[in-house]
Amino acid sequence: MRKNLFRFSALILAALIVCSLAPFVPAAERTHTAVILFTHDLHSHFMPQAEEDGGTFGGYARLKTAIDEEREEHPGALLVDGGDFSISSLIQTLYTTQAAELRTMGALGYDAAALGNHEFDHAGTGLASMLEAAADSGGPLPVLLNANYRPAEGNPDQGRILGAMDRYGVREAMILERDGVRYGIFGLMGEDSHDCAPTSGFALENMALAAERCVADLKAQGAQFVICLSHSGTLEGRGEDYELARAVDGIDLIVSGHTHTTLGQPIVVNGTYIVSAGPYCRNLGSITLSWSESGGKTLEDYRLIPIDETRPEDPAIAALVEGWKEQVGETYLKGYGLTYDQVLTVSGFGLPTPRSGVQEGNSLGELVADAFLYAAKTVDQAVGREYQPTVAVTADGVLRAGLAAGEITVSQAFDVLSMGVGSDGTSGFPLVAVYLTGAELRDALEVDASVAPIMPAAQLYCAGVRYAFNPHRIFFNRVTGAQLCEETVRTEPASAAGSAGDSEEFGYVVTYRDVTHSEIDDRRLYRVVTGMYSAQMLGTVKSKSMGLLSLEPKMADGSPVTDFNDCILRNENGSEIKEWYALARYLQFFGGEGIPDRYAAPDGRKQVSRSWSPVEILKNPNWITLLVLAMILLAGAAVIYTVCRIAHRRRQRKNQ
Repeated sequence: MRKNLFRFSALILAALIVCSLAPFVPAAERTHTAVILFTHDLHSHFMPQAEEDGGTFGGYARLKTAIDEEREEHPGALLVDGGDFSISSLIQTLYTTQAAELRTMGALGYDAAALGNHEFDHAGTGLASMLEAAADSGGPLPVLLNANYRPAEGNPDQGRILGAMDRYGVREAMILERDGVRYGIFGLMGEDSHDCAPTSGFALENMALAAERCVADLKAQGAQFVICLSHSGTLEGRGEDYELARAVDGIDLIVSGHTHTTLGQPIVVNGTYIVSAGPYCRNLGSITLSWSESGGKTLEDYRLIPIDETRPEDPAIAALVEGWKEQVGETYLKGYGLTYDQVLTVSGFGLPTPRSGVQEGNSLGELVADAFLYAAKTVDQAVGREYQPTVAVTADGVLRAGLAAGEITVSQAFDVLSMGVGSDGTSGFPLVAVYLTGAELRDALEVDASVAPIMPAAQLYCAGVRYAFNPHRIFFNRVTGAQLCEETVRTEPASAAGSAGDSEEFGYVVTYRDVTHSEIDDRRLYRVVTGMYSAQMLGTVKSKSMGLLSLEPKMADGSPVTDFNDCILRNENGSEIKEWYALARYLQFFGGEGIPDRYAAPDGRKQVSRSWSPVEILKNPNWITLLVLAMILLAGAAVIYTVCRIAHRRRQRKNQ
């Protein structure tokens, strides 16, 4: 009995000791999990696009199916976008009036999105119109986040733009609670993005300063997981978002847009995960991260979910997209006498977009340049303008999509040249005609030869001129020869040429005959036809090359261009000739016979020699090469002089 009482007393004492120590025993740490679905650089890719090697990719109806599948497995998953959700398909023509992109993203279930540079292609007032149209729709919309980009002081439309942003609810950052996790999300615009939006009328705040402010504010509001939707980008594992993560503590995840990067695995910098899913709705990105209260994150899952023909379409989104297509036909295309899916011609081969680092030519670029030349000459005939030697130019950076083999439609032609807006306020850059001296024309070709290797978007494709260069020669002296290609032409009224060449806009069909080549006169003015964006970039060549290349676009009388709107190529009715429309009419000219086989491969108008022969490297030197050679000779002489002096002193010491 006494023994049992002793045992009972011991148990009671042990229990009291355990209870008294309980407050000092740490509780098990709670683990949180975040699932984020993400996209960026969707670029109005509402419809599936053809792959160059067969199959299709993208399309918002397919994307919705993938989103629903992921959210069925992870009901608390966030869905966010890193910007550039607009510009690059015909549906973008509804941007300012219907806000088709934002309204469709709302129907897809996006929680938040950043603004990208292409949201400003219609300038700040275009953005305002889009925000107002979206707010008027009354439907679901993603929250737009923008912490470091505001209308500049002195912008005459500042009041209207800020009013539209306020009405829509654009904000720097937001708190979103989902499945017990308190998320803090903010949006940023990058420096290069700002440079790519020259007509925005907005001013950029330093990214790091804005991010530090947002992180502090969100943490103060109890954010457990901080996400940055950044339209800044990464390049080869580095870039603006990499530097942002290095500079700013406390960002858990950066969804990185702008550079169209596809990251098979996240980049981890300073505890921040950087992710990119690739452009044009090719993939839906998914990342799952877990963390404990004491800090430290663990990557549980990372996937890029393909949006391709194996994925069924969501019927509701498919119907919504069809509705947008009908509106495009009733509004934008009606003025051109075209329809969305109208077949222009056929092709027995694909014409892909240029590949970086390949300077020997590109069939798509050459086709587009020829289309610009065709447009210029046919317009000349229609308005009774006297023939003049003309060079047509397009650039890698404006070629937004390739042409797959098979039937080629109006919408596909638009996709190739979908950027920008004209002075008429409608989508599509217009063609412009400026004048350059022969010497300046050679300098423009030097941009292709010298600048393109380090800036692929600057690679040029020309019609009306052929040239040769060697990339091993001294910078800005790589072009070894250039000649004009002038064609003897025959014209006839469109009505006499058959339906393939029928054109209410151009009025004439040009049939090319003999081609003759002539040397370029450095002092003569030559007409150069290109798109508005490329013309504006030509105007910056002198400053960007620090004056090494002298290039100043001129009017026909030789005076400097002060407003490129004065140079827009127009038909006899005064309407702008859009880049995409010039291509569409050129394709339509081929009719049922299809695109000629000469476009199956580059035709040699750009000849690239990679010889290291000293004769070829040094022949026909310009002042830049002579200056470099002089510097090398001076450096060599200095080395020889120094060696001789050292040897002389050693001999003197030895003789002493």
